Amino acid sequence: MGAAKAVRPLSLEEYLALEREAPVKHELVEGFPHAMAGASDRHNRVVVNLVLALGPLAREKGCRLYASDMRLKVDAATVYYPDLMVICEEDAGEHYKEKPCLVIEVLSESTEATDRREKLRKYLGLPTLQAYLLVDSRTPRAFGYYREEGGWMYREAEEGRLPLPCLQGCLDLSEAYYGL
Repeated sequence: MGAAKAVRPLSLEEYLALEREAPVKHELVEGFPHAMAGASDRHNRVVVNLVLALGPLAREKGCRLYASDMRLKVDAATVYYPDLMVICEEDAGEHYKEKPCLVIEVLSESTEATDRREKLRKYLGLPTLQAYLLVDSRTPRAFGYYREEGGWMYREAEEGRLPLPCLQGCLDLSEAYYGL
């Protein structure tokens, strides 16, 4: 029988040091690192399609678009790697960002529950966030949470367009699923 080992939550600095040396990416959830699994071909293709669709809008508005490898610090003990995020104001962090106006997660079998519960709760608490979109990698379907006066509005679509408030444009779902 092995010896018991005490565990404790990591600080942000300890987590960032771990990430610099780790062979795989980890998200930090309430101070504890969680290894991330690789994404499927279809998931990656949806992410690339979203980058291609949102890139021109972001550039036109002077915003920055980050895909998959930039961390988002949502509170002192939690850091995620969103599939996409848009930053339209000064957010100088070199290793993580804190002020997205738009976050998009691409749903898959292994991530859907976390994206719909844990991340939803954390993301909607970000004061700069205007929209959180969930784009399904398995079937043409997307879900959006939009900040409005007095709270959040929920929308879903299987076709057509979803608004992107901070980019003052829309996401045409046919672009997200192009070639799939």
